Amino acid sequence: MIAANGLRWILTLMFAAPALYGLWRLVRPTTGLTGRVGHLLHAAMGVLMIAMAWPWGMDLAVAPQVVLFTAGALWFVAACLVWPGERSRSGAVKAAWPHALMMGAMAWMVAAMGTSGAMAGHGGGTGHGGHEGHAASGSGLASMSLTATGPSVASALLAVALTAIGLVWLARALDLARVRAPLPAGGPAPAGTDTTAALDPACHAVMALGMAVMFALFA
Repeated sequence: MIAANGLRWILTLMFAAPALYGLWRLVRPTTGLTGRVGHLLHAAMGVLMIAMAWPWGMDLAVAPQVVLFTAGALWFVAACLVWPGERSRSGAVKAAWPHALMMGAMAWMVAAMGTSGAMAGHGGGTGHGGHEGHAASGSGLASMSLTATGPSVASALLAVALTAIGLVWLARALDLARVRAPLPAGGPAPAGTDTTAALDPACHAVMALGMAVMFALFA
């Protein structure tokens, strides 16, 4: 999907960070069941977003990815309603909807890319289409783009929404990092302080902003 090799590597590093963080949180003994499922979904999203930036990723089957991320979006909706945790149900919904949106956006992008690949003359396969079709169907930074007005506008709107979500998460991460920073005297943080609290919103911010770039290029 991405024609510029430098941008491919930048996005690869951006998506690798939340993917590795999700796997790390997945194996931590303090992570609950709902948290493990959420982090597993985010790790899968990071890996598949990396694949989407490279030509070989275009050959991955579309249907399993659409099913995975549609199920992921439904999971976040259901989990916040059934297992709100320490939050109120409204608070849980407020915290979960950006994750559900990202999962749904991912499912839409994979399906739209599969359709674009088929329309470029590579239909009938299980992947997104051949590499030559991607090189011929786009120009500039993106090697594939949407031509229909509706999907192109939807992609642009998703890029704007994901940018806003990413900036909110980034601000939250900076606030947490400032609040939980070591004491001015240089001493250790008080016992029981979670010094990794800023990592969660920071990694979500990186994921959302990286996805925003992909959607902007895809529009």
